[in-house]
Amino acid sequence: MNRNGPDDATQKGSVDAAAVQAMLAYALRRPRWGGVERAREAIAQSRALAARDPEEYTGLLAHSLRTTAGMLLDRSRATEALPMAQEAVALSRGLGGGHLAVSLYRLAEAYEALHHYSDAAEALAEADQIPPGD
Repeated sequence: MNRNGPDDATQKGSVDAAAVQAMLAYALRRPRWGGVERAREAIAQSRALAARDPEEYTGLLAHSLRTTAGMLLDRSRATEALPMAQEAVALSRGLGGGHLAVSLYRLAEAYEALHHYSDAAEALAEADQIPPGD
């Protein structure tokens, strides 16, 4: 990560991967008190980090998208969850392995919730082709 100065991390609006993870954890534990909004904030922060350093933070962005999609699916908001799950898969294709498999499983959940069973089966079939431990 490029730093502009010694106080770079303390500037207003600055966030790191640990802060994004904390936002997601909070969102998952406080679903009635702005959980989805906090998760969307984590996505926005992840996007900013990934824009600065894609190699380092693309996985975090995919994780944020998957987590938020899962929260939306839990609230029967599959239409909102689907684009997030699709983006998580697109981002995870470059990462491969476990990232891609988990993203494909989330995508399948979104498709199933929308009664797109053939699309769900296709996502699951692709996920099942990923070797374990990748």
